[in-house]
Amino acid sequence: MKLDNLSKTIITCKACPRLVTFRSKIASDKRKSYKNWDYWGKPVPGYGNINSKMMILGLAPAAHGGNRTGRVFTGDKSAEFLFKCLYNAGLANQSFSNHRNDGLKLNGFMTAAVKCVPPGDKPTAEERSNCEIFLEQEFKILKNIKIVIGLGKIGFESYLKLVRKSYPIKMKDYKFTHGARYKLPNKVYLIGSYHPSPRNVNTGKLTFEMMTKLFSVIQKEL
Repeated sequence: MKLDNLSKTIITCKACPRLVTFRSKIASDKRKSYKNWDYWGKPVPGYGNINSKMMILGLAPAAHGGNRTGRVFTGDKSAEFLFKCLYNAGLANQSFSNHRNDGLKLNGFMTAAVKCVPPGDKPTAEERSNCEIFLEQEFKILKNIKIVIGLGKIGFESYLKLVRKSYPIKMKDYKFTHGARYKLPNKVYLIGSYHPSPRNVNTGKLTFEMMTKLFSVIQKEL
């Protein structure tokens, strides 16, 4: 399957009734500051360089970020912080990610474990399972991936669960922390990073220097 065809399949998915209802409600109600926006309100496929060696894997689109703009890590505070770091590390051509047609070019591929925005940023186990097939297909298409960055524990564990389907690994052997680095049996390096959420940034759990350093090291390996 080609990436364009997979993206079309993802966008039309209605496998999770709770998520369909929630994403549509967000798109209908809108945030006051975005009242003139035509919200995306559908599943959000991954994007980036199909030949890249690096994938950035997050949890899910944000309610007024990816669910509004139609591109993951686009149009919200997390994206604002993340792309300043990526740009500073030489992995993006610009320091912002505002909308689907803003000219962004990423030296990597970015996607989410769950393609729809979940209530409270907490997808159920069934919802995560339903979306796993899409993540699996993305990796089959992106044949050059050698580094996966798990933004947050769920993104990190989502990749481990995929690898576990083919190799007898134990989840407990791969502890999630910021900067954790593991070479998996499939020869892909899995790297952990705290999620660039406003909470993590505002509390100092994740700083600009921490994330830029992590990306700068990776940039030299690509």
